[in-house]
Amino acid sequence: MWKYILNRTLQSIVVLLIVSSVAFSLMHLMPGNPWTRFGMTEQQLQAAEEMKRLHGLDLPIYQQYIRWLASLSQGYLGLSYDFVPIDSFIWDFARNSLILLGTAWLISLMIAIPWGIHNSLKPGGVSDRLATLLGLIGFSIPAFVLGYWLQQLFAMRLLWLPPSSMHTPSKAGDIFDLIQHMVLPVVTLTLGMLAYYLKFIRNGMLEVLESPYLITARAKGASERRVIYRHALKNTLIPIITLIALDIPALIGGSAVVENVFHWEGLGFLMLTSALQRDLPVLIAIILILSIFIIAANWLADVLYTLVDPRVRLTGKKRSYNKS
Repeated sequence: MWKYILNRTLQSIVVLLIVSSVAFSLMHLMPGNPWTRFGMTEQQLQAAEEMKRLHGLDLPIYQQYIRWLASLSQGYLGLSYDFVPIDSFIWDFARNSLILLGTAWLISLMIAIPWGIHNSLKPGGVSDRLATLLGLIGFSIPAFVLGYWLQQLFAMRLLWLPPSSMHTPSKAGDIFDLIQHMVLPVVTLTLGMLAYYLKFIRNGMLEVLESPYLITARAKGASERRVIYRHALKNTLIPIITLIALDIPALIGGSAVVENVFHWEGLGFLMLTSALQRDLPVLIAIILILSIFIIAANWLADVLYTLVDPRVRLTGKKRSYNKS
């Protein structure tokens, strides 16, 4: 098991280095910079060149990357183009994204697992049809459209909830005010995730419930609850873990869209703002943080495989599954 975990850790480090080098190169190969504008005077052009020199942008890309890696090894993400240390503000945005995405993800799983199990035991029932309708809505409506509709209905027309931002200016730090502002973006994200998880858990359980070993367990006198939660659900967990790990990039992308719809000050909101301002160091830092999160989540999923299914330790391969 430890050899398998070590191999996956080394692979993750290599992937992170490749992603960081590609992202760094692509960002710096983009034309233009935040200081250059059309119709600039000679003095303004000289000032722009001086800013490029101060940020080291006049060096070859490989030298810039080496300098960036050296500072990164000391836990320093560099300076924004406004000469503000990126470390001084980016972790607040990362925390806000984690609060939003983590809350929606936990709520989705807390609803999807029992509901999916129930629907697998009573396929075609009212609950199953309602889940199918919810899945159709979640699959077909983009997050920004759903978020806008919820915003217009519950914030603008009914005036039940605040329309955007993370808190009321006069109530900064108030946890109840934060929860009120979280409702609409969390519901928007949850509906999208719930559509995937409900369908997948229900179909996975239906497939497992027909397995011969469950029939044997029932024949030995095991209670139906034990059969479902001890045997069937355990074997359904492996593809569920796979789904969660594979969906994390999509969840982060959806979270970035929702953050901008609701003006939630997370990494997605910061990414769009930095892109519009062409603040490349901040963009690279965001890509690095998101890459670390995605790679770490996949590493954790691989470790969980070894706990749920010990055969993975021997083969080093994940069990394949069908998402349809």
